[in-house]
Amino acid sequence: MSQTPYRTHHCNELRPEHIGMNVTLSGWVNSARDQGGVIFVDLRDREGVTQIVFRSEENPEAAKASHKLRDEDVIQVSGKVVKRLEGTDNDKLATGNVELVVSDLKVLNKAAVLPFQIDKELSNEDLRLKYRYLDLRRPRMNKNLRLRHRAVKATRDFLDSAGFVEVETPILSKSTPEGARDFLVPARLNPGRFYALPQAPQQYKQMLMVAGLERYFQIARCFRDEDLRADRQPEFTQIDLEASFITEEDMYSLVEGLLQSVFKAARGVDIPTPFPRMTWKEAMDRYGIDKPDTRFGNEIVDLGDVFANTEFKIFRNVLQSGGVVRAINAKGFACLTTGQMNRLNEIAVQAGLPVKNLAFIKLENGEYKSPLWRIFTEEEKAAVIAKTNLAEGDIVFFVAGPWESTCTILGRVRLEAAAMQETLKDSDALNFLWVVDFPLLAYSEEDAKWCAVHHPFTRPKTEDIPLLEAGEYAKVRAVAYDVVLNGTELGGGSLRIHESDLQAKMFTVLGVNDHEQQEMFGHILEAFQFGAPPHGGLALGLDRLVMLAAGEDSIREVIAFPKNNRGQELMTQSPSTADFKQLREIYIQSTFKPKTKEEEQKAPAAV
Repeated sequence: MSQTPYRTHHCNELRPEHIGMNVTLSGWVNSARDQGGVIFVDLRDREGVTQIVFRSEENPEAAKASHKLRDEDVIQVSGKVVKRLEGTDNDKLATGNVELVVSDLKVLNKAAVLPFQIDKELSNEDLRLKYRYLDLRRPRMNKNLRLRHRAVKATRDFLDSAGFVEVETPILSKSTPEGARDFLVPARLNPGRFYALPQAPQQYKQMLMVAGLERYFQIARCFRDEDLRADRQPEFTQIDLEASFITEEDMYSLVEGLLQSVFKAARGVDIPTPFPRMTWKEAMDRYGIDKPDTRFGNEIVDLGDVFANTEFKIFRNVLQSGGVVRAINAKGFACLTTGQMNRLNEIAVQAGLPVKNLAFIKLENGEYKSPLWRIFTEEEKAAVIAKTNLAEGDIVFFVAGPWESTCTILGRVRLEAAAMQETLKDSDALNFLWVVDFPLLAYSEEDAKWCAVHHPFTRPKTEDIPLLEAGEYAKVRAVAYDVVLNGTELGGGSLRIHESDLQAKMFTVLGVNDHEQQEMFGHILEAFQFGAPPHGGLALGLDRLVMLAAGEDSIREVIAFPKNNRGQELMTQSPSTADFKQLREIYIQSTFKPKTKEEEQKAPAAV
């Protein structure tokens, strides 16, 4: 940090070699302590903390003024660096062997009474977000934003060295069906028409491949009007890249190198490559989820062979109808409480369990406890014990039903049980993984049509294209790949369709007729007729990546000014209302009528 009229050094710079020097520091009062008339102040800037001392013999006026300092006042001090008194060193501070004896004090700005203490953790997130400029003064938040900066810089440096060119694509674009609800922007100069904020730069980056750019990237802002959660925001940032004449193997190597660079720069760790790979089918079979957390075991076990000839009617009927019987062993969790068991049942029902309670067997004090145990034959009991590795203190959960829903239920139960047991509480492992060979299409019972698992521009495997032509959509696999870290999807991508006729076929399968294809996607279908190269790409969620590198549980902790879980930015009170004149200029009339106080009072309480 260079010298300015406000400072000669920053607050994490002074060391024993500076003893005897006259220096100037500027920053915030982190805390002040009166030790028998001598005022000690911890002065903080973004780099760290230095202890400063006010003594009346050095400057009586400054010492007197120091008694009026309060937390978060902005001050400038000058004085001499001295060694701390014997026995008062602070090993927790990098500057803990020295202090600054103040000879001159300038109060640059007084702070009002704070809404909360900066040096205390605050559980009220809405209060933190309302005063985000104060929340960001915390060392932890400062560290997170600077870590994010290093991650972005490492990304740009790596991709530049790999021949990628950074290109900005439009924020005001066209609304097309891509999986989530668009944010719409009225176009004043084109009455009755609307822009959409991009969910991703997908079509633009493919157009750049048609344009012959060959290697593109962007730190791209994306917008999706969807329900929020800890790792989701209505506006977010992704590392977006696309390349021509590239195979999926090339993409794996490229992205692994990029992530190596990012984690080295951001977290100072070396991550081993190549990453393990797992097919979507194997991930669902073993972990019940397409973004498996491989830091712990408790994998799903298939018990179809155990109960192939069972007399237990429920299992027999499921197996005879083509379903499966599967289980997980939550090792050492037989002592779970009633509340924990109720929560696991709730999780299972939310995931699709058709009954209210999970079937289970637990072994406590040498006794097998379960309503199922008396139903199973001795051979079935022995096989269950062997296949699930059931031992003292374990509990095994069973689910029977269709393959995919059974996997999903057990996958959710597996994760929830591990969270309850705090299995990963002290884990600093970084388990990267590629999940590959996703289905190209999935049938939506709700919409009664086939939907793209990734997006409609994803390429089917060459050997599966005849299945697409034959209408056997459930069997078609995609040339798609997701990169996963510790159970979180960091990003996903695919090789793209680059032929106009194959892309039109894909749209048709998705229920988009010829007229709608021209209306929504005519530009890309036409572009593919002018020599589109084979190409593919991937997008990494920058917010999620930084969240994991920083060891945080929510992306809101690594975004400077995030929205809360209701999509509100509380510091500026966004979103806000628009007046009649603004709406009239864009030919919009609001039909929303806010409730009166009487109506709000009569409304039933939210559950």
